[in-house]
Amino acid sequence: MGRRTKGLNFGKRREKKVNLSLFQEILIWILEIGITIMIAFVFTYFFGVRSRVIGPSMSPRLEDGDEVLINRFTYKFISPEPGDVIAFLPNGNTNTHYYIKRVIAGPGDEVQIRDGVIYVNGGIYQEETEVSGTEDAGIAAEPVTLGEDEYFVLGDNRNNSEDSRFANIGNVKEDYIIGRVWFIISPGEKIGLIK
Repeated sequence: MGRRTKGLNFGKRREKKVNLSLFQEILIWILEIGITIMIAFVFTYFFGVRSRVIGPSMSPRLEDGDEVLINRFTYKFISPEPGDVIAFLPNGNTNTHYYIKRVIAGPGDEVQIRDGVIYVNGGIYQEETEVSGTEDAGIAAEPVTLGEDEYFVLGDNRNNSEDSRFANIGNVKEDYIIGRVWFIISPGEKIGLIK
């Protein structure tokens, strides 16, 4: 008579072996996915804040509706330099869109616009990019001295830009700067670095 295969079995049970290599592989996958998500988050948070250009003030380089990436990381270690294109909140107002302008002068500098020419610390400001002439000097018709945490910014389309020449924007405090606008992602024919 053979042994019963069904029903209760009081004999010693065989223990199943855990497949360690499968367990290790699953842990490695979980770790890799976690690292990938963390890298994507850090890259997006610091280098890839996406914003849309509002208005024609940075034309022709940036047009109304262009989409750009803002690097929030750079200015944690270095300060904005003349020629940088930055995104900021005017007067720290969080209820408005980001303003995108070019830095002309930094902390401690003196800016004045006379006869359409920009002077920084008494010398003519040398533009690195082609911009329109500056017809309206605004408050910079008289010398403007920047504080230790302030920047003077202008749009590249000088005659159609709300910028530091006007009292409602004025000098931009460093705390209000979101980051450096560094890359155009749309439209497709304009994709590339911003200079």
